[in-house]
Amino acid sequence: MERPLELGNVTRVQKFVLLGLSTRPDIRDVLFAIFLTLYLLTLLENTLIIYLICSHIELHKPMYFFLGNLSCLEMCYVSVTMPSLLVGLWTGPYHISFTACMTQLFFFIVLICTECTLLASMAYDRYVAICRPLHYPLLMRPQVCLGLALSSWLGGLLVSVAKTSCIASLSYCGPNVLNHFFCDVSPLLNLSCTHVALTELVDFISAIVIFCGSLLVALASYVAIGRAVLHMPSAVTRCRALSTCASHLVVVGLFYGVVLFMYSRPRLIGSTDLNKVLSVIYTVVTPMCSPVIYCLRNRE
Repeated sequence: MERPLELGNVTRVQKFVLLGLSTRPDIRDVLFAIFLTLYLLTLLENTLIIYLICSHIELHKPMYFFLGNLSCLEMCYVSVTMPSLLVGLWTGPYHISFTACMTQLFFFIVLICTECTLLASMAYDRYVAICRPLHYPLLMRPQVCLGLALSSWLGGLLVSVAKTSCIASLSYCGPNVLNHFFCDVSPLLNLSCTHVALTELVDFISAIVIFCGSLLVALASYVAIGRAVLHMPSAVTRCRALSTCASHLVVVGLFYGVVLFMYSRPRLIGSTDLNKVLSVIYTVVTPMCSPVIYCLRNRE
């Protein structure tokens, strides 16, 4: 579809219409009840984890420090996208102002990028614990853990400032309907009536640096862990070592698998319905399942 060449006489879009997760009135009530329950359960699970980590001194370890950060992040993360999902299921398609849409996009990008780097930091923590146990107190001392956590949050903030600024500076003068339940990168790029090559380049570079970079750190850590486990003398020792990182490996596989499939390239994937289903997995399912996965196999 050709883009308008002259934008001077075209009114700039002041608000968008979010179609929501489903436009079928017969199932929206059921979906609303389900997702509201999942939202409250996610908040309860992560609040409980943060409380337990803060109140029990035996959990003041690097592994649980990162887990507490992850729980705090996921509470914020699910609170950025879930309210708009619930509103869409309750009222149907609804209007969201341009400013509110960009604000939601900004916090979404901050949190998803921070989660990627936090998961990589947790993988590195497991690598040091299993492959270099004698140096663990030095390599994962509190200053290092705090530095890794702050770097994760700061990195997500910087990436979000760059990406959101590029997307907000585009001109939106045509259709204003987003076939999604929140303001996401790809649907917004598809509505722009100006050239988006630079914005897509920024999106692609950030995907390489944040997603692929943190994934490589996690993969390298687990390759080293796998080699170390294979050289352990007894089956009991191998099982104990694997059990300390099995939960994190499941979460990493679920999160990175879906996110990289969605965001590792700048162009929109063909099926918007598939996009919405995949978005539900990493914006709703992963934050809800992560606390359960981490705690079920954790005796402490």
